[in-house]
Amino acid sequence: MESGPAIFAGAAFTLFGGALLLWTAVRTLHGEPVAHGVAPRAAVALTSVFGAAFLVLGVWCFGRL
Repeated sequence: MESGPAIFAGAAFTLFGGALLLWTAVRTLHGEPVAHGVAPRAAVALTSVFGAAFLVLGVWCFGRL
């Protein structure tokens, strides 16, 4: 019964982290701002760190199965 929530959480975290990293990469390659009102390098760094953290968290959830 505990595997259901772990699968859902792992999928949600992994999809969100991957989408955040992909979105950040596309915005950066096109030269568009990642976040309005924030320095470009800081925005790219923070979104990359949080995207990677969500990916790691999702993999950790899948590893708990």
